[in-house]
Amino acid sequence: MEEILIPISLFLAIFGVVYLYLSTRNKERLALIEKGADASIFMRGRSSSPIWKVILLNLALLLMSIGVGVFIASILDNYTTLGDSVYPGTIFLMAGLGLYIGFNKSKDLDKE
Repeated sequence: MEEILIPISLFLAIFGVVYLYLSTRNKERLALIEKGADASIFMRGRSSSPIWKVILLNLALLLMSIGVGVFIASILDNYTTLGDSVYPGTIFLMAGLGLYIGFNKSKDLDKE
């Protein structure tokens, strides 16, 4: 019986946070509309580039940087005495670098 409580409580917690976020956002928007605010304020802060371009760019850079990380880790493993422990560090370092580059490139997409 206790095994089922963990997934149920996790689902309820996620559902509660999402419900609270969406209902609060809806109430705020209705209050602004009642005061006569322009509807264009709801679109502020959104990027002008399509979301699929941003996701595709970040995913491509992430996968390429993971591949480069495996390659560099293999070289370090063969030519140094670091051992197999170099793989996770190099892969995560290169993945983070790829995501950082993807973030900067996504900002450049918004400027176009």
